[in-house]
Amino acid sequence: MAYQSLRLEYLQIPPVSRAYTTACVLTTAAVQLELITPFQLYFNPELIFKHFQIWRLITNFLFFGPVGFNFLFNMIFLYRYCRMLEEGSFRGRTADFVFMFLFGGFLMTQSDRMSKSKELLTQAFTIMLVYVWSRRNPYVRMNFFGLLNFQAPFLPWVLMGFSLLLGNSIIVDLLGIAVGHIYFFLEDVFPNQPGGIRIL
Repeated sequence: MAYQSLRLEYLQIPPVSRAYTTACVLTTAAVQLELITPFQLYFNPELIFKHFQIWRLITNFLFFGPVGFNFLFNMIFLYRYCRMLEEGSFRGRTADFVFMFLFGGFLMTQSDRMSKSKELLTQAFTIMLVYVWSRRNPYVRMNFFGLLNFQAPFLPWVLMGFSLLLGNSIIVDLLGIAVGHIYFFLEDVFPNQPGGIRIL
């Protein structure tokens, strides 16, 4: 009975959110079971183009790190805001949602390639999703662990501050915010300006 209700709940998740969340969980499980290592996942242009390890273009966005508080925290945010975007402003527009994934992934990969940082970009990707959702829902009131009350557009910055408190690098958070802003500007702001057009 519990299996059936869990299966039904899982199947009610919109398709893109379900596929992406599942891929992140399975990748983390594979690393935890030592079937693969994180060194096989990160973005490395030399290994991609000279040794044809094409999967790195995707796996770079699928691993948050070992199972722990950081993993659970990021997975909750990924699941929640990915699903809310797909059920909200992207309802009935699955292709546009997938395009946002591809656009964001492409920009992040290019910036990672230029900086030669060898970072896993899953957290940056999550922040991008949070940023787009927060800008499209500016009047939603948020509460962070019962400590802070703020409007939704401040959420990515609050998450970045929390990441800083945990001792994490905020470079990936800033990258996610920057890419999310570029997407939001090109898709929601620029087309509504005088003489503006939809570029994407």
